[in-house]
Amino acid sequence: MDELAYQGEAKVSQEREHIAYPNERERAFIARQRVARMTTVDGRGEPSVVPICYAYDGTCFYTPIDEKPKQPGKTLKRVRNVETTGTAALVIDRYDEDWSRLGWVMVRGRASMLHPGVPGHAPAVELLRERYPQYRAMALERASIIVITPTHITSWGALEIG
Repeated sequence: MDELAYQGEAKVSQEREHIAYPNERERAFIARQRVARMTTVDGRGEPSVVPICYAYDGTCFYTPIDEKPKQPGKTLKRVRNVETTGTAALVIDRYDEDWSRLGWVMVRGRASMLHPGVPGHAPAVELLRERYPQYRAMALERASIIVITPTHITSWGALEIG
């Protein structure tokens, strides 16, 4: 029994160290799209999906807890879920009435919170502001950021089309 438990721990450890990188088509598609859907799950496995703005630095995806209206005095469900499970998934997609133009990239990975003042926070804020000028008017330097490190990337469809 101990040997099986040890093997399981070793497998989990290897999975945590693995980082998946998108291929060239996926990378270009990720750069062109402006919004994604992020799924997190709570401790009971209950999913929650929200649309997000994101930036990708070639290794990780970043999405801020920005100043758009939220329920006051309550920690967001996605933040609670990330803190509880440490996982998230993204679907970055393009819909078109011409279904030959459909495409998506799905990213599954490890998720964590990047808080202000922690190494890596300032470059993430800069990356987000570069991609979305709207963030230049927001105090992202005081905002926490969800970081997703991909462990699995899957794609489908006409990724090369605008």
